[in-house]
Amino acid sequence: MPVRKYNYYDFTLSLCPTCLKRVDAKIVFEDEKVYMLKRCKDHGNSKVLIADDVEYYKNIRNYNKPSETPYKFNTKVHYGCPYDCGLCTDHEQHSCLTIVEVTDRCNLTCPTCYAGSSPSYGRHRTLDEIKQMLDTIVANEKEPDVVQISGGEPTIHPQFFEILDYAKTLPIRHLMLNTNGIRIAKEKEFAKRLKEYSPDFEIYLQFDSFDDAVLQQLRGASLSEIRKKAIENLNELNLSTTLVVTLQKGLNDSEIGNIIEYALRQRSVRGVTFQPTQIAGRIENFDPETDRMTLTEVRRKILEQTSIFKKDDLIPVPCNPDALVMGYALKIDGEVFPLTRYVNPADLLNNSKNTIVYEQDSTLHGKMIDLFSTGNSVECAEENLKSIMCCLPKIEAPNLGYDNLFRIIIMQFIDAYNFDVRAIKKSCAHIVDKDYKIIPFETMNLFYRDDKKEVVKAIQNEL
Repeated sequence: MPVRKYNYYDFTLSLCPTCLKRVDAKIVFEDEKVYMLKRCKDHGNSKVLIADDVEYYKNIRNYNKPSETPYKFNTKVHYGCPYDCGLCTDHEQHSCLTIVEVTDRCNLTCPTCYAGSSPSYGRHRTLDEIKQMLDTIVANEKEPDVVQISGGEPTIHPQFFEILDYAKTLPIRHLMLNTNGIRIAKEKEFAKRLKEYSPDFEIYLQFDSFDDAVLQQLRGASLSEIRKKAIENLNELNLSTTLVVTLQKGLNDSEIGNIIEYALRQRSVRGVTFQPTQIAGRIENFDPETDRMTLTEVRRKILEQTSIFKKDDLIPVPCNPDALVMGYALKIDGEVFPLTRYVNPADLLNNSKNTIVYEQDSTLHGKMIDLFSTGNSVECAEENLKSIMCCLPKIEAPNLGYDNLFRIIIMQFIDAYNFDVRAIKKSCAHIVDKDYKIIPFETMNLFYRDDKKEVVKAIQNEL
């Protein structure tokens, strides 16, 4: 009998990358890779690489924990996912991270920008609008885990510090500022004022490359010295910082290991987040056929380019395992001790209350990490190691602080090419839009920005 050249593994719903309509999709294994096969009646067949590691892809399902929903939903289901965002009652995950875009404007015009921001695009939100956006998050979450002030470039908003002042009055566990770092680099007093919002405040700093040629292609400007000066100012203040790397295959993926090693040497840096380019918004100098990177490719390159982290140190994040990878470590006296390898996925999924304990032990030069059962569960990031992030056990380390934490996150923002409705329903990174709806990051960029809304309306009219 004839035999197909692939192994059929699963079925899901995806999107046609041309018209954004829902289409059936097969998940298949071929040549040790995972592909999505789909067909649109108007635009034909497509084949998309979604993982280059079959073993890891199959293991994802072992990390799929019960859903945690918001206290309040904002829309009903009319058309089916992804055409009801807001959050709809069919969504399967609350907002682990909620983004508030306080402005459309930016002091750069990056060739790669999911929001299409520029110095002349859109407008600043009013302070009253921003307050209502923040209040909407609190209404949904009661005590939001992480809220990120973003844009555009939020630091150019004329009422920037009033926004932070209001956010700090709310029961937000961890507040972040998403920035390109230009003001932090150029205005030391501005950076000093940011330090006043600690603890539970962090800088989410754009940091794509050490090479100005790469930065010109991604950001349209030579920013290497700006990045260096921003880190210098943040180190002086010891202001908690995460480096954020937008990855494009063949452009800056060879720098992954160097960026991790650099980050480990910086006093203020608590980790690195790697984000493969999402095909949305303004995206120049990019060919989807050759430049896309999958989550597993990024994970593999981290393992290839660093000696610190091993395979068991980079595991799926249970709230959305298709799209997120996490790896945690402690920095102690110039050494790095990975933590995630001690996490048993069964404990995460069964809500077992484990604690990772740091103790003194002379046989290990004063350092030992042990694991035992306790009655306390993890909360989200604070300025201590007793509760550093969702989906991890509680950390008991009375002599250590947030300064000792180092984390690697791979955050794959799904687009029309690799769209999988299963992962979208579990999306936990959300945006509160200017209509005060809370929308998954991925579908916001595909359907719900100003220039995209007519597309989703047209699709809704056909359903």
